[in-house]
Amino acid sequence: MAQIGNVLAVPSAAPVETRVMRLRNFWSDYRRSWVAVAALAVIVTLLVAAFGAPWLVPQDPYDLAQLDWLDAFLPPRTAGSGGYVHLLGTDNAGRDMLSAILYGLRTSFVIGISAGALALTLGISIGLTSAYFGGRIEALLMRIVDLQLSMPAILLALVMAAVLGQGVPQIILALVVAQYAYFARTTHGAASVERRKDYIEAARSTPLPTRRILFKHLLPNVLPPLIVVATVQVASAISLEATLSFLGVGLPLTEPSLGSLISNGFKYIHAGRSWLSIYPGVFLMITVVAINLVGDQVRTVIDPRNSR
Repeated sequence: MAQIGNVLAVPSAAPVETRVMRLRNFWSDYRRSWVAVAALAVIVTLLVAAFGAPWLVPQDPYDLAQLDWLDAFLPPRTAGSGGYVHLLGTDNAGRDMLSAILYGLRTSFVIGISAGALALTLGISIGLTSAYFGGRIEALLMRIVDLQLSMPAILLALVMAAVLGQGVPQIILALVVAQYAYFARTTHGAASVERRKDYIEAARSTPLPTRRILFKHLLPNVLPPLIVVATVQVASAISLEATLSFLGVGLPLTEPSLGSLISNGFKYIHAGRSWLSIYPGVFLMITVVAINLVGDQVRTVIDPRNSR
């Protein structure tokens, strides 16, 4: 707080008010779709259930000391030897399916969010650099990105998983390699338009460091489309992780994964034990669909021209 003459100058709170108003306007536009609001509520519920699983479910399904082989293949809503009811049944090792699904869902969220954040960071760096400097740097980086975009993400993820091996860090790295190009291309397209505007030219004419121009002036104006892409890519990362684990090249059997649960129960699906695959598949489908619905509404709010 500075004093000017006999008057105290109070710092303006306009920036804070502006951010609050933007959030309020965003939420006001977002909640116009009850489907999107319901999808957001589903995601929040799944997040709370997944990360609160150790306190919400009766069993750690990956602690061998808590498993009882006599409880194997119990159908849904059957009481086990532990004295509690297995709402979604048990698998071939006596694991409570609800517990295993929530533990697997937690792993899916961790991998999806981590891979999405790292791919976003790498893609932004490549996209901003190529758009700002142009010339040979832009041509080289964008040709690499275009080459990668020409190949299916699942194929790249499979190759990387086979090279890196099984495990959470390895799968996250494989998904980053498979997904960063989407962020790089989106960033480059938006930044190329912004680079030609007067405020960037004015910033370049000053002795401001390049890093400050890129991340302080250019980046905030290319974030809206990236937020939409990030939402979709988190859902895609969760699906890819489940696919890799289903194929046996993702997470090891000792790590909770929806893909591994579906794969483990698939061989019993014709033996009258369909719950082993159906319930993990339903949770995976609900998660991916809910995230995509949220992303679709965010896209509509950010750019009303996309609304149908």
